[in-house]
Order: sequence, then C-alpha cells, then structure tokens
Amino acid sequence: MTEKPNTLLENISTPADLRKLDESQLPQVSDELRDFLIYSVSRSGGHFGSGLGTIELTVALHYVYNTPHDRIVWDVGHQAYPHKILTGRKDKIETIKKKGGLTPFPKRSESEYDTFGVGHSSTSIGAALGMSLASKQLGNDRKTIAVIGDGAMTAGMAFEALNHGGELEPDMLVVLNENEMSISPNVGAFARMLIKIVSGRFYNKMREKSKRIMKRDSWLWKFMSRWEEHTKGMLIPSTLFEELGFLYFGPIDGHDTNQLVRTLQTIKETKGPKFLHIITKKGKGYKPAELDPIKYHAVSAFDPKVGVKASKATSLPTYTQVFGQWLCDMARDEKKLVAITPAMREGSGLVEFSKLFPKRYYDVGIAEQHAVTLAAGMACEGVKPVVAIYSSFLQRAYDQLIHDVAIQNLPVLFAIDRGGVVGPDGATHAGNMDLSFLRCVPNMTIMAPSDENECRQMLYTGFTMDSPAAVRYPRGKGTGVAVQLQMKKLSIGKAKMVRNGSKIALLAFGSTLNDARIVAEKLDATVVNMRFVKPLDREMIDQVQQQHDLLVTVEDNVIKGGAGSGVNELLNDLKSDAHVLNLGLPDSYQDHGSRDDLLQEAGIDAKGIQKQIKNFLTIKKLEPKPKIINLIK
Repeated sequence: MTEKPNTLLENISTPADLRKLDESQLPQVSDELRDFLIYSVSRSGGHFGSGLGTIELTVALHYVYNTPHDRIVWDVGHQAYPHKILTGRKDKIETIKKKGGLTPFPKRSESEYDTFGVGHSSTSIGAALGMSLASKQLGNDRKTIAVIGDGAMTAGMAFEALNHGGELEPDMLVVLNENEMSISPNVGAFARMLIKIVSGRFYNKMREKSKRIMKRDSWLWKFMSRWEEHTKGMLIPSTLFEELGFLYFGPIDGHDTNQLVRTLQTIKETKGPKFLHIITKKGKGYKPAELDPIKYHAVSAFDPKVGVKASKATSLPTYTQVFGQWLCDMARDEKKLVAITPAMREGSGLVEFSKLFPKRYYDVGIAEQHAVTLAAGMACEGVKPVVAIYSSFLQRAYDQLIHDVAIQNLPVLFAIDRGGVVGPDGATHAGNMDLSFLRCVPNMTIMAPSDENECRQMLYTGFTMDSPAAVRYPRGKGTGVAVQLQMKKLSIGKAKMVRNGSKIALLAFGSTLNDARIVAEKLDATVVNMRFVKPLDREMIDQVQQQHDLLVTVEDNVIKGGAGSGVNELLNDLKSDAHVLNLGLPDSYQDHGSRDDLLQEAGIDAKGIQKQIKNFLTIKKLEPKPKIINLIK
C-alpha cells in the first residue's frame, strides 16, 4: 500500500490512456488502483468494500470498451469509485461526499462517463436496455453494459428488465458481480441459486472442452447438445438466464484481470443479449474489509495500517437505535409483532431484534414493494407487522402502501428512517418528500417526533392502532432527552404547546422543534410541537390563528404538499385571515453535504428561520389583527 499513485496509474487520466497500455500491464494497473483506493478513501471516508471488489472489472471494462462512446451503467454506484478514478477524477477523489466535492454515486452532470445517475439498486439493466434500444433506433454502433450485484438482483425490476430484454434481443451485456453481499449478507432463493451456479464450474469446463474437440453438426455434437439440454437444468441453474434469452458466460474469476479482458473481448464481438457471471470478494485486497465487509461497506477516515476503530460510545442515542430498542421491548410483550426490512438490517437498527427474535424477523432482500405487500398479507391474518424502511426507499413501494395497505385500512406500522435531509449521500437518499406523498393517502396517521422519547411513544402509539400509521424520524443523534421505558399512547392528532409568546406562533414539525425554540426566545414567539402531520390538531391551530398575527410552519420536508400545506388547507377551511409563512426544504434537489449544511442551505436552522421571519415581516409590513374578529364563529 503506497501513499502516492505508482507509475502506471499516475499516467492514466482517462480510459483512452488505459487503452494505450499492453494487456500484460493491466494486472499492475489493478494493483496500483487498489492501493490508491485504499489510500484515498482512508483519508476522506466513503464507500469502500464494494469498490475494492470491482477493481479488476473496472479496468477490464474500460480497456475493452470504447468509453464514453460505449455505455457502462453501474447499479447503485457504491462500487464506482475506481470508475471515477480512471475517468478523470483521480485528483478530486478525496473530496467525495463533501459539500462541493465529488458525488458518492455516478451522476450525469459530473462526468460524460457517468451514463446514468444512480443511488438506489436494480435500475442498471432497465436503463442499459433503454440505452441499447435507443442506440439501435439512432443507428449508432454503441455497446451497452450493465453491472449489477447479486444483492441488486433480488429486486423484481431487475427481472422485469431481463424478461423484456430477452424478447427484444438488444446488443447489450449484463455483468452479474456475485460477492454474496449487498450491504448486508444476501438472502433468499436467488442467492442460493447463485451458489449452485458456482458449484457447477466443473460442468461449465466440461461442456466447453467437449465442444472444442467436437466438430459442429457431427452426430456427437448433436448428441451432446441434446444431453446438455436435458441435464444442465439439474447441474447448473444458468438455464434461467438462457431461457430469458441471454447468452450466458461464466462464472469466472472477477479478480483475474487478463481473463476478464479476454472474456469481454469475445463477448464484445458476439451480437445480441449476453450475461456474464463473475465471482468477486467484497473488500478484496484489504484484509480487514474482506473479513468484515459490513463494517467496511462505508467508512469514515481511518488509518489503513490499523483499520477502522470502533466508534466511541456516545451518551446520545440515534433515532435508529431508539427504534431498535423499542422494537425489542415491544416484541417481548407483543407476541404478534413481526419486523420486516428490505435488506437494511444494520441501517434500520434491526440487528439485535434479528438475533433475539429470528422467527419473527423477515429480510426480504432489495424488494421494497414486496416488503409492504408481505406486511399487508400478514396484517390480514392478525399479525402486527412493523416495516422498517428508509424514507427514500419507501418511495419505491408507494403503490403497495396505497393499494395493499391503506385502501384495506390494515394495521401496518411504518418506521420511516432517514426522514428529511440525510446528508453526504446526496439527492438519491434524501427523505425530503415523504410527508407530502403520505399526507394525501386516506386512512394514514403520520407522526413526526421532536426527540428520542417522543419517537418511542409514537412508535408505541402507531403500533396500537387498528389502521395504517407512520412514524417518520431523521438520521442521526437525538436531542439528549431521557427516554421513558414505560410506553404511553399519545392522543391521536393532538399537538403540544411548548412556549407561550405573542404575535408570532411557530408550528414546528418533528426535528425542527429545537431550532424553533431558539428562534422563539429571541422573538418572544409561541411554539407548538405539532407531533401529528395527519390528522392535524384543528383545535390548537384555530386557537393560535386567533391569538397571533403570523403563523410560521417549519418542517424538514419539501414545502410543496408538506405539513405546512396541510396547515394552510385547515386555515382555509376555518376561513382564517391569518398570515402564514411556510418554511421547509426547497422545490429542488439539494446536492450532498452534511445534514447541518443542508438545513442551513434551506434556511430552516435557527438562523435561517429567524432571517426568513424578519424578511417576511419587512415585506408584508404586518399590522396586528383586531382581537375581536373571529371569522369562524
């Protein structure tokens, strides 16, 4: 491991430079690239293990194919750091995930080599198919390659694209990178099938060697072909991909650069849909990452000679930890409780639950739609499901939430993590629209906790309901309040007056409460902890609109259609003449940065809230409302 790039890599600025090298030099390029990735990510932090596993594949793809004319589509993008290094961004790689720096995922506006913007899994095959069909229609000779991991292959849309592509016979390649990992270990029947494919390597070698020594169209060739058709389904399940219309190659060693190059050169000259199956190891070349790929999936800066150290215990729990503890506590008393996650055991705080209650824990793989419908089916039979899901991942199951849960009014609790701005992962992971798209769904109850204890009590409240409920909480640490172990059901739709002031009332939703309190102290304003986004507290809002000249709603969600919009609708229903200022996230996608950076950018930190209120008052030149006017009565 070196502190500076070695000789070959430092002379590679673009893939065109890579293609000038002799094929015999490529293993050295791979070694240097791996050293450089370890060195750079250890200094900056970022996604780590996935990129180490795709070093040789990245080198081979850019060597064989004429990128950027030929299109490479990376699935999710965790593994694309080596791709960024080889495509002109080597000197900026240490800025990755930092505000103003490189994005952590491929992004079209960042580089012509980033052919498709990603961040969520299982989109690569569909996108590559679309590109391939467009290339055919436009008449240009462009190759298209989709690189997808075995974890991402558990999602239905990957198979939807394979099914469609096999019928259309596009000139495209799907590379399945199997490392038995996504972020968590892979689960399900498909993962077991891939293991069978690997164990069928002997069959593959026997088939290829036999065909090489036989003359095509001879009686022996025909006999072997018929024998193969009847037996290979029993020996190796690669027939699945062939039956879908893809010519199957592999499995081959994904860490053998020269073998990859030779295989890709053969595939490049073969027309039609192709499927290459490679075997890699996540974290390859850095022993700690190989031994603990979950821990090294994404890292903060660390000393590569020592490895990632365990983070120091903090007195402030994260909201994710609060959820995980509540889930275990609740499960001890409620035997009907089950927990469902779409491949996010660690991220959603389900590790302890999965160990304590393995028969009541369901990891469905990267299949958000199925996770929600599975919960609906369980709820039909009297089980009490809790779906632990990231806000941005719930977007992928929106139809199921409406059609399978809400229309049937089933008691499914959605524990929505990463609500609001998330930070360094950028727009693809921001949970900034959930209040808007949930608020319009009938039968839904939506809660947003302002602190850890409120989160615990809201989870309990939602679980006890006989209808769909959602508790939406942010990423990161809580505020430091004491969490009461005893659980108490909150009054549905009731807000809480936090501070009595005059003229201005701040209606704070969720994690914005603390900043609202800071502003209120400076402006002598009233503060209301709204708690419920749906239903809203009609009585509380009516009271404050009569007693104040200005109502300010504050939320960590887009303003359009969000909680503030709900307040506007209620005030309109009340025929109120109150002045209202809605504060929240902008009607645009924010770039990556820390959570604090993005809240400040949106103007919903304490300074931003105060500034926007003062600007509004200056522009409107508000006069105090006559206290005797009550349009409602």
